Amino acid sequence: MTQNLEIQEFVIAIAVKQQNPTVLTADFLKYSGIVPNEWELARPPILTNAAAQVVYQNGVSIVAEVNRVVFSELIGTKEAQELSIPAIARKYIETLTQVSYQAISLNFRGYVMFDQNNNTPRNYIFGNLLKQGPWQEFGTAPVQAGLRFIYTLQETQLFLDINEVGLQLPDKTLLPAILFSANFSHQVAQEDLNQRLNDLIQIIGNWQSDLETYKQVINTKFLTAPSYQVNIAPNEPLIFPR
Repeated sequence: MTQNLEIQEFVIAIAVKQQNPTVLTADFLKYSGIVPNEWELARPPILTNAAAQVVYQNGVSIVAEVNRVVFSELIGTKEAQELSIPAIARKYIETLTQVSYQAISLNFRGYVMFDQNNNTPRNYIFGNLLKQGPWQEFGTAPVQAGLRFIYTLQETQLFLDINEVGLQLPDKTLLPAILFSANFSHQVAQEDLNQRLNDLIQIIGNWQSDLETYKQVINTKFLTAPSYQVNIAPNEPLIFPR
């Protein structure tokens, strides 16, 4: 592989000790200044005792559960400076300072699509990342594989998952692809409230450093095999597997 990865989604997940999810409403987000007034909802919000979700037309979603709050954004054609959730997540924790935040992870999801009949995700995984063996010859269908790599970095751990997926385009065309999912797990101070909030703000402020690390690892360590040529997905809406 020689092309670069096309990143499609950015997620900021903050673990909390315990919170009341019902605080997350569209009105609260707007009137507290967490989201701009002009943002329009993509669909009616969900609000239960266990979870709440608010989704906007620009691809931003905010979910609150008892033990975490998750900010996600579809990237598409957006440049890094156009992404909204770093500022949204920071404003959220600066507004709800009483929540017992425990840890934070920055997550990126990107795809590489294949357009040649003999150049499939399975060929890439079994031809580049796994050793041939009898374990591949079992069952009534070709075996599928999902891999996890755990990298210890200076200030974080990177959990990198690689999976073969089928990616559905808006016209219902199903394309074979490799999904690279990265989770940068960061710890924050637990004893001192002010230090904990400062840690969260600093980690969110440095999100582009994790993004560059993600791109560097994928592009230089996984997408360099000369025997595999792929086409990166065009910047158009995709239906993400969940």
